[in-house]
Amino acid sequence: MADVSAQNNESFESLLKRFNKKVQHGGILSEARKRQRFSKPLSRRKRQEAAKRRQASKSVRNKR
Repeated sequence: MADVSAQNNESFESLLKRFNKKVQHGGILSEARKRQRFSKPLSRRKRQEAAKRRQASKSVRNKR
């Protein structure tokens, strides 16, 4: 859970900006989107394997 406390004389905009940074850094929104719908274990495994293949091909391209 991301929490921020207001400091002395801090504007609401800067407080909101710090909160959004914490949420993005913590991966809270992506985790919520991922858990929004149920996915079967087989489809989850396929998606993870595809991500691994993409990452491997990307690393090979970057080494050249």
